[in-house]
Amino acid sequence: MSLIHRAAAVLAAGALVLTTAGSAQAAPAGSSAGWLDDQLTKGLVYNAQYDFNDYGLTADTALALVALGGHDAAVKDVRRALAKNVDSWTTGADFGSSDIYSGSVAKAVVVAQATGADPRSFGGVDLVKRLQKRVAGADPIVGRVQDKSDTDYANTIGQSFAARGLALAGSTKAGKVTKFLLKQQCSAGFFRLSFADPSKKKQGCDAGTAEQSAPDTDVTALAVINLSAIPKPGKAVRAAIDNATDWLGEAQKKNGSFGGGPATEASNTNSTGLAAWAFGATGACARAKDAAVWVKGLQVRGDVSGTPLAGEKGAIAYDRAAFKAGQSDGITKETRDQWRRATSQAAPALLDLRAATCRAS
Repeated sequence: MSLIHRAAAVLAAGALVLTTAGSAQAAPAGSSAGWLDDQLTKGLVYNAQYDFNDYGLTADTALALVALGGHDAAVKDVRRALAKNVDSWTTGADFGSSDIYSGSVAKAVVVAQATGADPRSFGGVDLVKRLQKRVAGADPIVGRVQDKSDTDYANTIGQSFAARGLALAGSTKAGKVTKFLLKQQCSAGFFRLSFADPSKKKQGCDAGTAEQSAPDTDVTALAVINLSAIPKPGKAVRAAIDNATDWLGEAQKKNGSFGGGPATEASNTNSTGLAAWAFGATGACARAKDAAVWVKGLQVRGDVSGTPLAGEKGAIAYDRAAFKAGQSDGITKETRDQWRRATSQAAPALLDLRAATCRAS
């Protein structure tokens, strides 16, 4: 069973099922899971460079640890810490505002579900209700998530988490949210990042400007991952997943890697890792393995004692330049954030190092 199917099964069951992956969990994946566990301080990822707790990155770390398995205590610590700070994460409470950020709320719903918590009572907050209130109910943007803020930062990534979370929560708004998400898929098969202006009559991807509708590997992969977690998907959802996966296959480079969106076109482990997750979700095992092999090449492995990377075994660099810098200077206070982000998105891909690993049981 693939890591995505395992995570989806956990979500569908609504309970925390964190079992050690055993022989299916290759050593590279296990060492990265251990490194991610070590990055937590009282259940949170703390950014020492800018002195703040990074709730979004903490959530990504939790989802990676759930997928990798074997770190029950760390996941429970994250669950408690994020629940305690749920308003700081999803609203402007710390800044004295009444803002509510739909993308953060949507991810919080999914994290609560994935870690075995009740999203309707997470830190005393009904996250499902909070998210439902952020879903537009009038044309032309019915089903679109939107922030309660002077500036609306909502985008397709948050929309995909909302579709997944609300579907698993049995929300009556899940269908409309999913339908609006599917509008963000272009005819070529990829999903774009940014929404059209809410005042525009046409909200579909191909109706946008070239800049608005630029191809984006990360967004497309996350859409596939989140759509694949929806129980009993309809024909339109299945078709969207197939088309997106086909596009990802065409975008994969000969060495197995991927670039991201317009600003991150060069090969990197963030994008390659997410694409591997998506391939695993759809049973494209050979492509998942090719991506995983490329990611493994940028992982700190072997005996690194006495080197600048001592104590960092399992960490995954963003790209070749970052890996070389790490070999020379170690992971510094200024670069640790990038390593954490890369590892949280890329580590679960390492479970697909064997071509048969990703097939659903």
